[in-house]
Amino acid sequence: MLRHDAVRDAELLLLPERVVVLSDTAAQILRLCDGDRDVSAIVGELEARYPGAPVAAEAPRFLDRVRGEGWLR
Repeated sequence: MLRHDAVRDAELLLLPERVVVLSDTAAQILRLCDGDRDVSAIVGELEARYPGAPVAAEAPRFLDRVRGEGWLR
């Protein structure tokens, strides 16, 4: 579950018995993980938002890491 912590002004990923403080970029990527978009759709959305950024290489790598940690199915 994603939450914004107003006290810290930070994005948080709430997991069972764990809280992960996310960067703004990480939170934006995870918000796109809605069950309808696949990785290519997420990359496409991010490329539209951030032209010229290395999204095609970095976003899938981040999502693989997040899945590996068990934070995302």
